[in-house]
Amino acid sequence: MTKVVFGNAVNEGAKRWGWFLGHFITPSEDPRSTEELEVKWAVHKVGDSRTEWAVNNQAATLSILIKGQFRLQFEDGDIVLSREGDYVLWCAGVPHCWVAESESTILTVRWPSKAGDSVGMPTQEINQ
Repeated sequence: MTKVVFGNAVNEGAKRWGWFLGHFITPSEDPRSTEELEVKWAVHKVGDSRTEWAVNNQAATLSILIKGQFRLQFEDGDIVLSREGDYVLWCAGVPHCWVAESESTILTVRWPSKAGDSVGMPTQEINQ
């Protein structure tokens, strides 16, 4: 097995919505293929959003702002990442959605990396 891997997160994540490390990498002998965690590099244009609420049933998530302004919405309120290095961490089972308020670059780490863990939620379930 290869012990050192290098590349470009933007290029390697292009076909996976920015995700470039996790269970979904093939072949499984690739050191980037792991069920321990997932890593995503995302560049968003102003107005990009995930308007459908989603939840991870098993994974915790950490999103770190590299540049821009990025709003994450949770049941208890919004968190705005506006300074380089601002972050938000949420546990499994926490519904969320997001919007890029300016051109933004976000690094996201999610653990563990399990197929089918992220699921959309109907809005009425959030508002109950």
